Amino acid sequence: MNANLIKMSKTYLTNGKQLSFEKAQVMAIINITPDSFYDGGKFSSVTDIIKDAEMKIHEGATIIDIGAASSRPNAIAISVKDEIIRLREPLMKLRKEFPKIFISIDTYLADVAEFAIDLGADIINDISGSQMDKSMLDVVAKHQIAYVLMHMQGTPQNMQKNPSYDDVVKDISHFIFQKNRTMQKSQF
Repeated sequence: MNANLIKMSKTYLTNGKQLSFEKAQVMAIINITPDSFYDGGKFSSVTDIIKDAEMKIHEGATIIDIGAASSRPNAIAISVKDEIIRLREPLMKLRKEFPKIFISIDTYLADVAEFAIDLGADIINDISGSQMDKSMLDVVAKHQIAYVLMHMQGTPQNMQKNPSYDDVVKDISHFIFQKNRTMQKSQF
């Protein structure tokens, strides 16, 4: 075993709730975008979103991840305002209907993350690992909220055009290690 590996806690406090990884947790995804690569905008109302969340929770999900901006390859970026408009009502209703469930917000925009946290989001799931909005880590640190750091080369508009790695596993591991060091030096 590598002596440089960081021992990670199996229990985290986020938004006043304890999230334990003593056993696997299931994160169910609900895309509320009209152009999702997965479901193609299948949710036409907040009622549909709530029904889908209820089914996923009944099937064992402990985390509901909501995406209000498409990140599929070649997706057209939307404004912070538009992402917030899409997110506001479903997030408020989900938080009210399922107060104990963990709600994750799939966004790479710090202003959207701040808005969602203020409405009760427990986790920020950032596909860009704070590369697309450098103030994301400041927002997450300020609120001491759980953060899912992911990796992506480029943006959704160009990430499939010419991805380039010397060694994909090493390159992504290095990216995550460097981000982890940055987060440890900040207010996390």
